[in-house]
Amino acid sequence: MKKILFMVINMNVGGTEKALLNMVSAFPKDKFKITILMLEKHGDFLNYVPEGIRVEYVKGYKNIKPSIIEPLHSVALRHFKKGNLIKASIILLFYLSSKLMKEKSLYYRYILRELPVIQQEYDIAVAYAGPMDFISYYVTNKIKAKKRIQWIHFDVNKIGFNKFFASKIYIKFDKIFVVSEEGKERLLNKIPSLNKKTDVFSNVVSQELIEYQAEEDKGFRDTFDGIRILTVGRLSYEKGQDIAIQALTKLIHNGYKVKWYCIGEGNSRVNYEKLIRDRNVSDNFKLLGSTPNPYPYIKDCDIYVQPSRHEGYCITLAEARCLNKPIITTDFTGAKEQIKNGVTGLIVNCDANEIYKAIVNLINDPVLRNELTRNLAGENINTNNEVKKIVNM
Repeated sequence: MKKILFMVINMNVGGTEKALLNMVSAFPKDKFKITILMLEKHGDFLNYVPEGIRVEYVKGYKNIKPSIIEPLHSVALRHFKKGNLIKASIILLFYLSSKLMKEKSLYYRYILRELPVIQQEYDIAVAYAGPMDFISYYVTNKIKAKKRIQWIHFDVNKIGFNKFFASKIYIKFDKIFVVSEEGKERLLNKIPSLNKKTDVFSNVVSQELIEYQAEEDKGFRDTFDGIRILTVGRLSYEKGQDIAIQALTKLIHNGYKVKWYCIGEGNSRVNYEKLIRDRNVSDNFKLLGSTPNPYPYIKDCDIYVQPSRHEGYCITLAEARCLNKPIITTDFTGAKEQIKNGVTGLIVNCDANEIYKAIVNLINDPVLRNELTRNLAGENINTNNEVKKIVNM
Protein backbone atom coordinates (compact mmCIF):
# COMPACT_ATOMS: atom_id res chain seq x y z
CA MET A 1 0.00 0.00 0.00
CA LYS A 2 1.37 3.41 -0.99
CA LYS A 3 1.56 6.09 1.69
CA ILE A 4 0.76 9.70 0.77
CA LEU A 5 0.83 12.70 3.13
CA PHE A 6 -0.87 16.04 2.43
CA MET A 7 0.14 18.97 4.63
CA VAL A 8 -2.25 21.86 5.27
CA ILE A 9 -2.69 24.70 7.75
CA ASN A 10 -6.08 23.64 9.14
CA MET A 11 -9.50 22.51 7.98
CA ASN A 12 -11.35 25.82 7.77
CA VAL A 13 -14.26 25.92 5.34
CA GLY A 14 -12.60 27.08 2.12
CA GLY A 15 -11.95 26.17 -1.48
CA THR A 16 -8.47 24.73 -0.90
CA GLU A 17 -9.67 22.50 1.91
CA LYS A 18 -12.75 21.44 -0.09
CA ALA A 19 -10.53 20.53 -3.06
CA LEU A 20 -8.34 18.40 -0.79
CA LEU A 21 -11.30 16.51 0.68
CA ASN A 22 -12.69 15.89 -2.81
CA MET A 23 -9.33 14.60 -4.00
CA VAL A 24 -8.55 12.21 -1.13
CA SER A 25 -12.06 10.76 -1.53
CA ALA A 26 -11.22 9.84 -5.12
CA PHE A 27 -8.12 7.75 -4.32
CA PRO A 28 -8.54 3.95 -4.53
CA LYS A 29 -8.81 2.98 -0.85
CA ASP A 30 -7.29 -0.46 -1.41
CA LYS A 31 -4.08 0.98 -2.89
CA PHE A 32 -3.38 4.16 -0.94
CA LYS A 33 -3.05 5.06 2.73
CA ILE A 34 -3.69 8.81 3.03
CA THR A 35 -2.57 11.05 5.91
CA ILE A 36 -3.52 14.72 6.33
CA LEU A 37 -0.95 16.56 8.46
CA MET A 38 -2.26 19.82 9.91
CA LEU A 39 -0.47 22.66 11.67
CA GLU A 40 -3.45 23.17 13.97
CA LYS A 41 -6.56 21.27 15.00
CA HIS A 42 -9.13 23.71 13.71
CA GLY A 43 -11.93 24.07 11.13
CA ASP A 44 -15.48 22.94 10.41
CA PHE A 45 -14.28 20.63 7.63
CA LEU A 46 -12.66 18.36 10.23
CA ASN A 47 -15.99 16.58 10.51
CA TYR A 48 -15.99 15.96 6.75
CA VAL A 49 -12.66 14.14 6.48
CA PRO A 50 -13.54 10.83 4.76
CA GLU A 51 -13.47 7.63 6.75
CA GLY A 52 -10.13 5.86 6.56
CA ILE A 53 -8.08 9.07 6.17
CA ARG A 54 -5.57 9.51 8.99
CA VAL A 55 -5.37 13.01 10.52
CA GLU A 56 -2.25 14.11 12.42
CA TYR A 57 -0.98 17.40 13.83
CA VAL A 58 2.46 19.02 14.04
CA LYS A 59 3.48 18.66 17.67
CA GLY A 60 4.80 21.89 19.11
CA TYR A 61 3.38 24.18 16.42
CA LYS A 62 1.28 26.07 18.97
CA ASN A 63 4.49 27.19 20.70
CA ILE A 64 6.15 28.49 17.53
CA LYS A 65 3.03 29.82 15.74
CA PRO A 66 3.47 33.46 16.89
CA SER A 67 7.06 33.39 15.59
CA ILE A 68 5.82 32.10 12.22
CA ILE A 69 2.84 34.37 11.53
CA GLU A 70 4.13 37.66 13.02
CA PRO A 71 6.58 39.94 11.16
CA LEU A 72 10.13 39.24 12.36
CA HIS A 73 10.67 42.75 13.71
CA SER A 74 7.52 42.32 15.82
CA VAL A 75 8.79 38.99 17.14
CA ALA A 76 12.10 40.62 18.09
CA LEU A 77 10.30 43.50 19.81
CA ARG A 78 8.13 41.06 21.76
CA HIS A 79 11.20 39.29 23.13
CA PHE A 80 12.86 42.62 23.97
CA LYS A 81 9.81 43.63 26.03
CA LYS A 82 9.96 40.30 27.89
CA GLY A 83 13.63 40.84 28.69
CA ASN A 84 14.81 38.02 26.39
CA LEU A 85 17.62 40.15 24.99
CA ILE A 86 19.70 37.32 23.50
CA LYS A 87 16.71 35.79 21.72
CA ALA A 88 15.55 39.20 20.55
CA SER A 89 19.01 39.92 19.14
CA ILE A 90 19.06 36.57 17.30
CA ILE A 91 15.62 37.22 15.78
CA LEU A 92 16.75 40.71 14.76
CA LEU A 93 19.73 39.19 12.95
CA PHE A 94 17.39 36.83 11.11
CA TYR A 95 15.18 39.81 10.26
CA LEU A 96 18.15 41.62 8.72
CA SER A 97 19.35 38.48 6.89
CA SER A 98 15.85 37.84 5.50
CA LYS A 99 15.79 41.39 4.17
CA LEU A 100 19.20 40.90 2.59
CA MET A 101 18.46 37.44 1.14
CA LYS A 102 14.78 38.26 0.48
CA GLU A 103 13.53 34.98 2.02
CA LYS A 104 13.27 33.22 5.39
CA SER A 105 14.85 29.76 4.98
CA LEU A 106 17.48 30.34 7.66
CA TYR A 107 14.86 31.64 10.06
CA TYR A 108 12.62 28.60 9.50
CA ARG A 109 15.62 26.37 10.17
CA TYR A 110 16.17 28.18 13.47
CA ILE A 111 12.50 28.02 14.49
CA LEU A 112 12.23 24.30 13.67
CA ARG A 113 15.53 23.24 15.21
CA GLU A 114 13.87 21.55 18.21
CA LEU A 115 11.03 19.89 16.28
CA PRO A 116 11.95 16.33 15.29
CA VAL A 117 11.90 14.91 11.79
CA ILE A 118 8.80 12.73 11.30
CA GLN A 119 10.10 9.16 11.38
CA GLN A 120 7.40 7.61 9.19
CA GLU A 121 8.56 7.52 5.57
CA TYR A 122 5.99 8.31 2.87
CA ASP A 123 5.98 7.46 -0.80
CA ILE A 124 4.80 11.01 -1.55
CA ALA A 125 4.66 14.10 0.68
CA VAL A 126 2.62 17.05 -0.55
CA ALA A 127 2.91 20.72 0.49
CA TYR A 128 -0.74 21.44 -0.23
CA ALA A 129 -1.72 24.46 1.81
CA GLY A 130 -1.17 27.26 -0.69
CA PRO A 131 0.67 30.55 -0.04
CA MET A 132 2.54 29.57 3.14
CA ASP A 133 6.30 29.17 2.65
CA PHE A 134 6.62 27.54 6.06
CA ILE A 135 4.73 24.42 4.91
CA SER A 136 6.94 24.06 1.83
CA TYR A 137 10.01 24.29 4.05
CA TYR A 138 8.59 21.81 6.56
CA VAL A 139 7.79 19.21 3.88
CA THR A 140 11.31 19.37 2.45
CA ASN A 141 13.13 19.36 5.80
CA LYS A 142 11.02 17.54 8.37
CA ILE A 143 9.23 14.79 6.40
CA LYS A 144 10.88 11.68 4.97
CA ALA A 145 9.50 10.94 1.51
CA LYS A 146 10.59 9.24 -1.70
CA LYS A 147 8.95 12.00 -3.73
CA ARG A 148 7.56 15.44 -2.95
CA ILE A 149 4.88 17.60 -4.57
CA GLN A 150 4.36 21.35 -4.21
CA TRP A 151 0.78 22.57 -4.84
CA ILE A 152 -0.05 26.12 -5.92
CA HIS A 153 -3.68 27.20 -5.54
CA PHE A 154 -3.19 30.92 -5.99
CA ASP A 155 -2.25 33.56 -8.54
CA VAL A 156 1.48 34.17 -8.01
CA ASN A 157 1.07 37.67 -9.45
CA LYS A 158 -1.50 38.64 -6.82
CA ILE A 159 -0.65 36.97 -3.50
CA GLY A 160 2.67 37.54 -1.69
CA PHE A 161 4.66 35.01 -3.67
CA ASN A 162 8.37 35.03 -2.82
CA LYS A 163 10.19 33.93 -5.97
CA PHE A 164 13.56 33.95 -4.16
CA PHE A 165 12.29 31.40 -1.63
CA ALA A 166 10.48 29.40 -4.32
CA SER A 167 13.59 29.26 -6.54
CA LYS A 168 15.55 27.83 -3.64
CA ILE A 169 12.96 25.41 -2.18
CA TYR A 170 10.80 24.29 -5.15
CA ILE A 171 13.83 22.72 -6.82
CA LYS A 172 13.68 20.10 -4.03
CA PHE A 173 10.22 18.97 -5.15
CA ASP A 174 9.75 16.28 -7.79
CA LYS A 175 6.55 17.81 -9.14
CA ILE A 176 4.79 21.17 -8.91
CA PHE A 177 1.06 21.22 -9.53
CA VAL A 178 -0.74 24.46 -10.40
CA VAL A 179 -4.54 24.48 -10.47
CA SER A 180 -4.99 26.24 -13.84
CA GLU A 181 -3.18 26.66 -17.16
CA GLU A 182 -3.07 30.42 -16.71
CA GLY A 183 -1.68 29.97 -13.19
CA LYS A 184 1.04 27.66 -14.52
CA GLU A 185 2.01 30.21 -17.16
CA ARG A 186 2.34 32.93 -14.55
CA LEU A 187 4.50 30.74 -12.30
CA LEU A 188 6.85 29.86 -15.16
CA ASN A 189 7.12 33.50 -16.17
CA LYS A 190 8.59 34.13 -12.72
CA ILE A 191 10.71 30.96 -12.47
CA PRO A 192 11.31 29.46 -15.95
CA SER A 193 13.67 26.81 -14.52
CA LEU A 194 10.65 24.95 -13.06
CA ASN A 195 9.22 24.20 -16.49
CA LYS A 196 10.09 20.48 -16.67
CA LYS A 197 8.55 19.62 -13.31
CA THR A 198 5.42 21.81 -13.45
CA ASP A 199 2.00 20.53 -14.50
CA VAL A 200 -1.67 21.52 -14.21
CA PHE A 201 -3.86 19.68 -11.72
CA SER A 202 -7.47 20.90 -11.78
CA ASN A 203 -9.26 20.91 -8.43
CA VAL A 204 -11.22 17.70 -8.05
CA VAL A 205 -14.98 18.19 -8.32
CA SER A 206 -17.58 15.41 -8.09
CA GLN A 207 -20.77 16.51 -9.81
CA GLU A 208 -22.71 13.50 -8.49
CA LEU A 209 -21.76 14.28 -4.89
CA ILE A 210 -22.64 17.97 -5.25
CA GLU A 211 -26.03 17.13 -6.75
CA TYR A 212 -26.66 14.67 -3.90
CA GLN A 213 -25.67 17.16 -1.18
CA ALA A 214 -27.80 19.88 -2.80
CA GLU A 215 -30.86 17.78 -1.91
CA GLU A 216 -29.80 17.11 1.69
CA ASP A 217 -31.14 20.36 3.14
CA LYS A 218 -33.28 23.39 2.39
CA GLY A 219 -31.57 26.48 1.02
CA PHE A 220 -33.15 29.93 1.49
CA ARG A 221 -35.65 30.10 4.33
CA ASP A 222 -37.13 33.56 3.74
CA THR A 223 -40.25 34.27 1.68
CA PHE A 224 -38.60 36.62 -0.80
CA ASP A 225 -40.11 36.24 -4.29
CA GLY A 226 -37.72 38.37 -6.34
CA ILE A 227 -34.37 37.51 -7.96
CA ARG A 228 -31.99 35.77 -5.57
CA ILE A 229 -28.28 36.35 -6.26
CA LEU A 230 -25.69 34.21 -4.47
CA THR A 231 -21.95 34.43 -3.85
CA VAL A 232 -19.95 31.79 -1.97
CA GLY A 233 -16.48 32.48 -0.59
CA ARG A 234 -14.38 33.65 2.31
CA LEU A 235 -15.19 37.21 3.41
CA SER A 236 -11.96 38.87 2.34
CA TYR A 237 -10.69 41.55 0.01
CA GLU A 238 -9.56 39.16 -2.73
CA LYS A 239 -13.04 37.57 -2.95
CA GLY A 240 -14.58 40.95 -3.79
CA GLN A 241 -17.78 41.01 -1.71
CA ASP A 242 -17.36 44.78 -1.36
CA ILE A 243 -17.70 45.02 -5.15
CA ALA A 244 -20.90 42.97 -4.90
CA ILE A 245 -22.30 45.39 -2.30
CA GLN A 246 -21.62 48.29 -4.68
CA ALA A 247 -23.33 46.48 -7.57
CA LEU A 248 -26.36 45.66 -5.41
CA THR A 249 -26.66 49.29 -4.31
CA LYS A 250 -27.08 50.31 -7.95
CA LEU A 251 -29.60 47.50 -8.59
CA ILE A 252 -31.75 48.65 -5.66
CA HIS A 253 -31.42 52.31 -6.64
CA ASN A 254 -32.70 51.46 -10.12
CA GLY A 255 -35.71 49.58 -8.81
CA TYR A 256 -34.73 45.93 -9.30
CA LYS A 257 -36.35 43.46 -6.92
CA VAL A 258 -33.28 41.50 -5.84
CA LYS A 259 -31.58 40.11 -2.76
CA TRP A 260 -27.92 39.21 -2.67
CA TYR A 261 -26.83 36.45 -0.28
CA CYS A 262 -23.22 35.68 0.70
CA ILE A 263 -22.13 32.37 2.22
CA GLY A 264 -18.77 32.45 3.94
CA GLU A 265 -16.91 33.88 6.89
CA GLY A 266 -13.70 35.85 7.17
CA ASN A 267 -11.75 38.75 8.57
CA SER A 268 -13.54 41.36 6.41
CA ARG A 269 -16.99 40.74 7.94
CA VAL A 270 -16.91 43.86 10.14
CA ASN A 271 -15.86 46.05 7.19
CA TYR A 272 -18.58 44.59 4.99
CA GLU A 273 -21.25 44.99 7.66
CA LYS A 274 -20.33 48.68 7.89
CA LEU A 275 -20.39 49.06 4.09
CA ILE A 276 -23.84 47.41 3.97
CA ARG A 277 -25.15 49.85 6.59
CA ASP A 278 -23.52 52.86 4.93
CA ARG A 279 -25.07 51.89 1.59
CA ASN A 280 -28.46 51.35 3.27
CA VAL A 281 -28.88 47.85 1.80
CA SER A 282 -29.21 45.84 5.01
CA ASP A 283 -32.55 44.40 3.87
CA ASN A 284 -31.14 43.27 0.54
CA PHE A 285 -27.55 42.11 1.18
CA LYS A 286 -27.39 39.16 3.57
CA LEU A 287 -24.26 37.67 5.11
CA LEU A 288 -25.33 34.13 5.93
CA GLY A 289 -22.10 32.96 7.56
CA SER A 290 -20.21 29.78 6.85
CA THR A 291 -21.65 26.35 6.07
CA PRO A 292 -19.89 23.15 4.96
CA ASN A 293 -22.79 22.49 2.57
CA PRO A 294 -23.65 25.56 0.44
CA TYR A 295 -25.17 23.46 -2.35
CA PRO A 296 -28.86 23.78 -1.38
CA TYR A 297 -28.43 27.57 -1.62
CA ILE A 298 -26.64 27.32 -4.98
CA LYS A 299 -29.44 25.06 -6.25
CA ASP A 300 -32.11 27.57 -5.16
CA CYS A 301 -30.53 30.82 -6.35
CA ASP A 302 -31.49 32.53 -9.62
CA ILE A 303 -28.05 33.92 -10.50
CA TYR A 304 -24.63 32.95 -9.15
CA VAL A 305 -22.00 35.73 -9.10
CA GLN A 306 -18.27 35.30 -8.40
CA PRO A 307 -16.89 38.85 -7.92
CA SER A 308 -13.31 37.82 -6.99
CA ARG A 309 -10.34 40.08 -7.58
CA HIS A 310 -8.11 37.03 -7.95
CA GLU A 311 -8.24 33.23 -7.65
CA GLY A 312 -6.11 30.21 -8.49
CA TYR A 313 -8.85 27.85 -9.58
CA CYS A 314 -12.23 28.90 -8.20
CA ILE A 315 -13.87 25.74 -6.87
CA THR A 316 -17.12 27.52 -5.96
CA LEU A 317 -17.44 28.51 -9.61
CA ALA A 318 -17.07 24.85 -10.57
CA GLU A 319 -19.73 23.91 -8.01
CA ALA A 320 -22.18 26.45 -9.43
CA ARG A 321 -21.50 24.95 -12.87
CA CYS A 322 -22.33 21.48 -11.51
CA LEU A 323 -25.77 22.77 -10.49
CA ASN A 324 -26.33 24.51 -13.86
CA LYS A 325 -26.80 28.03 -12.52
CA PRO A 326 -26.67 31.17 -14.68
CA ILE A 327 -23.20 32.47 -13.76
CA ILE A 328 -21.49 35.84 -13.81
CA THR A 329 -17.78 35.85 -12.96
CA THR A 330 -14.98 38.36 -12.98
CA ASP A 331 -12.02 37.66 -15.24
CA PHE A 332 -9.60 36.21 -12.67
CA THR A 333 -6.95 33.55 -13.33
CA GLY A 334 -8.60 30.38 -14.62
CA ALA A 335 -12.06 31.88 -15.21
CA LYS A 336 -11.85 31.38 -18.98
CA GLU A 337 -10.86 27.74 -18.40
CA GLN A 338 -14.19 27.17 -16.66
CA ILE A 339 -16.61 29.52 -18.44
CA LYS A 340 -17.19 30.14 -22.14
CA ASN A 341 -18.28 33.75 -22.22
CA GLY A 342 -21.83 34.09 -23.50
CA VAL A 343 -22.23 30.30 -23.72
CA THR A 344 -21.97 28.87 -20.20
CA GLY A 345 -21.79 32.14 -18.30
CA LEU A 346 -20.80 35.79 -18.50
CA ILE A 347 -17.24 36.96 -17.83
CA VAL A 348 -16.80 40.62 -16.92
CA ASN A 349 -14.07 42.93 -15.66
CA CYS A 350 -13.63 43.19 -11.91
CA ASP A 351 -15.79 46.28 -11.61
CA ALA A 352 -19.09 46.95 -9.81
CA ASN A 353 -20.68 48.61 -12.83
CA GLU A 354 -19.70 45.72 -15.12
CA ILE A 355 -21.23 43.22 -12.70
CA TYR A 356 -24.35 45.39 -12.41
CA LYS A 357 -24.82 45.48 -16.18
CA ALA A 358 -24.35 41.70 -16.48
CA ILE A 359 -26.95 41.07 -13.76
CA VAL A 360 -29.41 43.43 -15.43
CA ASN A 361 -28.80 41.59 -18.69
CA LEU A 362 -29.71 38.25 -17.10
CA ILE A 363 -32.70 39.66 -15.22
CA ASN A 364 -34.16 41.20 -18.36
CA ASP A 365 -33.37 38.22 -20.59
CA PRO A 366 -34.80 34.96 -19.20
CA VAL A 367 -34.10 33.31 -22.57
CA LEU A 368 -30.38 33.92 -22.05
CA ARG A 369 -30.58 32.57 -18.48
CA ASN A 370 -32.21 29.39 -19.75
CA GLU A 371 -29.66 29.06 -22.54
CA LEU A 372 -26.73 29.30 -20.08
CA THR A 373 -28.37 26.68 -17.86
CA ARG A 374 -29.03 24.37 -20.79
CA ASN A 375 -25.45 24.65 -22.06
CA LEU A 376 -24.02 23.90 -18.60
CA ALA A 377 -26.24 20.82 -18.32
CA GLY A 378 -24.51 19.43 -21.40
CA GLU A 379 -21.01 19.69 -19.89
CA ASN A 380 -19.10 17.01 -18.01
CA ILE A 381 -17.62 18.78 -15.00
CA ASN A 382 -16.29 15.77 -13.07
CA THR A 383 -12.51 15.95 -12.56
CA ASN A 384 -11.99 12.80 -10.48
CA ASN A 385 -9.57 11.44 -13.07
CA GLU A 386 -7.03 14.10 -12.08
CA VAL A 387 -5.86 11.84 -9.22
CA LYS A 388 -4.20 9.62 -11.87
CA LYS A 389 -1.49 12.27 -12.11
CA ILE A 390 -0.44 11.35 -8.58
CA VAL A 391 -1.10 7.64 -8.99
CA ASN A 392 1.21 7.61 -12.03
CA MET A 393 4.04 9.05 -9.95
